[in-house]
Amino acid sequence: MIYAEDAVLVLLAAGLSSRFPSGNKLEAEFLGKPVGLHVATALASVPFKERLVVTDGCKLVFDGYDVVHNDVPAEGMGRSVRLGVARAKELGARAVVIALADMPRVTAAHVYRLLDAAVGDDAVVASSDGAQPRPPAVFGAARFDFLLTLEGEAGARDLVRAGKHVVTAPAELIDIDTPEDLDRLMELVRDPARTITRAEARRSD
Repeated sequence: MIYAEDAVLVLLAAGLSSRFPSGNKLEAEFLGKPVGLHVATALASVPFKERLVVTDGCKLVFDGYDVVHNDVPAEGMGRSVRLGVARAKELGARAVVIALADMPRVTAAHVYRLLDAAVGDDAVVASSDGAQPRPPAVFGAARFDFLLTLEGEAGARDLVRAGKHVVTAPAELIDIDTPEDLDRLMELVRDPARTITRAEARRSD
């Protein structure tokens, strides 16, 4: 396992929100607070070595996070990953936990399970709804140089597919790309007995 104290959290909060016409999706309200602050709150008790948020200048204040500015979010998620991992490498991290700020239902318990499943500096451990791997994910230090080569939106998909997967409830891995995604998540909160299927939780891409 990799201890949280040896890992740097890299929270990705930069993007164009191109499918969220009302504005920045991270600033949209969900259960009384902005979408983008839910995962930050959920992981507040995890004793990471350091917390980084990669942002393009959205209005949210991420308390307890060092801000890494992505001034070209149009280049895709790969740029945000490179910026965050480069800083984590400077900090001497043994691993990074890469999480997305638009996934408001991620829990600390799940992140601990990811860290428990990570073995060695070459570890690659991703979340899964039982069908498709996705963030949050843990990457050991031996993977940093590869992550620093990422470009565009594809990210580390091939690496993640070949890694270890920790399955959790599909509802925990819903990410918010559109107003419809947010409405769907609100329906789940109002009706906890309703089951989100893997097909519903999976993004169209």
